[in-house]
Amino acid sequence: MAVFAVLMLGAAGLTACDSGSTDGGSSTPGASANADAPVTMTLWHNATTGDGKTFEETTVADFEKIHPNVTIKIQAIQNEDMDGKLQTALNSGDAPDIFMQRGGGKMAAMVDAGQLMDITSFVTEDTHTVIPDGTFAADSLDGKIYAMPQSILPGGFFYSKDLFAAAGITSTPTTIDELNAAVTALKASGVAPIALGAKDAWPAAHWYFFFAIRECTSDTIAASAASKDFSDPCWLKAGEDLQAFAATTPFNDGFLTTSAQQGAGSSAGLVANHQAAMELMGAWDPGVIGSLTPDGQPLPDLGWFPFPEVPGGAGAPGSMMGGVDGFSCSAEAPQVACTDFLNYIATTPVQENYYKAFNSPPVNIEAQSAVTEPYLQDILAAVNSAPYVSQWLDTVLGANVGNALNVGVVNMLAGQGDPASIITAVSDAAAKE
Repeated sequence: MAVFAVLMLGAAGLTACDSGSTDGGSSTPGASANADAPVTMTLWHNATTGDGKTFEETTVADFEKIHPNVTIKIQAIQNEDMDGKLQTALNSGDAPDIFMQRGGGKMAAMVDAGQLMDITSFVTEDTHTVIPDGTFAADSLDGKIYAMPQSILPGGFFYSKDLFAAAGITSTPTTIDELNAAVTALKASGVAPIALGAKDAWPAAHWYFFFAIRECTSDTIAASAASKDFSDPCWLKAGEDLQAFAATTPFNDGFLTTSAQQGAGSSAGLVANHQAAMELMGAWDPGVIGSLTPDGQPLPDLGWFPFPEVPGGAGAPGSMMGGVDGFSCSAEAPQVACTDFLNYIATTPVQENYYKAFNSPPVNIEAQSAVTEPYLQDILAAVNSAPYVSQWLDTVLGANVGNALNVGVVNMLAGQGDPASIITAVSDAAAKE
């Protein structure tokens, strides 16, 4: 596994409660999972349908069999609603004990507010053996671990090999010029070249993120994340690159009102049904695409390639952007019960089941050996050789600045702004923090 150069700065503050409640009253933080007294915890995740939802339910049920005094109540929340509902719950004093953690600036703000449990001393030696220290960096701050990583989710292009072949494309693009040529060939073949679910904002912003990691050095990205100063010319150049690319009309018709993951008409659904040839997305996409094919099975001709290089860009070739999803315990959750669960989801059998359910790369290095799909193997190889891997910029920058960035990108694509307006929007949001 590559050592992740993960940025952990900024973000939305959240609070924690509803922790350690039991059927017979309340338990205190630190209550043992093996104690006689029953322990009830709540868990929030974002797998609302299909194999992913079944995985979460089965994992909890299996853990409860091992710890018969522990009950975990599950709530599945649609991905686009997760951050907002979680923040509302935490701020209202009704926080889940265990919840999905995206890291970055959002996690850093929770840590600053004292709302997350420091699980450093609870991560077992067995867990450290199968999850590299570099992966824990995504869920760490100042040398302390605040979440258990579950999946490594770098971004890139997922594409239909059949549609590429039908358009006469014999190799995947490695430069922007080659990507432009592929777009032209795909248009001529009668399919939408690239699916984009800009209705949800963040998928559109992914395009800006990747142009930025091609134009900006890792030092510039880290410095801007820390200072919220985006005056370096590379940030403006990334917007100009995206504006020029978008001017070639590479995206599906109606991309501004297309969702990313919900239904056959979403961007993932367009790829799943061969109505679009490719999509720039994180490594969770194969599972989403597979759930939206006509038979609900993985797309048989699915392939993957990294974001092309940009001539003259200052970013180190092969640099990537993505995320590491995991789970945190709220500060007031029962320590032993909650951290026992986090260590459990890191075990090899659970991680192998995670990979099978979500069709995305697990963080457990033993479980990675079970990965058979060539596109997932390509992703792991690219990450392992990448000179620099950053988390998604909106995660790094936190809720307020990150959301301003996402909206600024969409506005530009909608013709309501320009590259400079993206920088203005981010700077204005940062000034209000």
